[in-house]
Amino acid sequence: MQDFGKLLEELGAIKRGHFELTSGLHSEFYVEKFRLLEKPEISTIFCKNIANRFADKAIDTVAGPTTGGIIIAYDVARYLGKRAIYAEKENGKRVFRRGFDIKPGERVLVVDDILTTGGSIVATAKAVEEKGGEVVSLAVFVNRSSGDVSLPYYLYSVYSLSIEKYEPGNCPLCKKGIPLETPGSKHL
Repeated sequence: MQDFGKLLEELGAIKRGHFELTSGLHSEFYVEKFRLLEKPEISTIFCKNIANRFADKAIDTVAGPTTGGIIIAYDVARYLGKRAIYAEKENGKRVFRRGFDIKPGERVLVVDDILTTGGSIVATAKAVEEKGGEVVSLAVFVNRSSGDVSLPYYLYSVYSLSIEKYEPGNCPLCKKGIPLETPGSKHL
């Protein structure tokens, strides 16, 4: 059995310091998904795990949000022998553009890389439902929500990580004067 936590640490995907997460919350830990996604031979292990978990669930399509979710949806769909579609941000919500269509009742697995608040993956699932599709499940590489997030769908995670998160005004790392890092695409 694969030790996904050890694998993430060896890749340098789990960083320690003082970070502002995409959600705006602060944390002592940060999961750098691109350490995983830059190595296809490693990310494929996570994608195969998700595909194996849902192989018997009659999935028609795999959907993912831009950016990391595109790679994951593509690879999981490849292993399931299904098609992949991608939800982009448009006017503050996730939508399927570029000719992606979903038939009424189409069974969709929604995937993403890291779950912290669930915003991107839930918005993608809602976009599936708006098109008439049925969300079978959500699946992520790493669930770092520490169980703080209530999702309206079943969630499967390859690896779960319990990480304390703090509101900026109540962050003990800020109070200790530890410099804040702002990794990720939100800050570009």
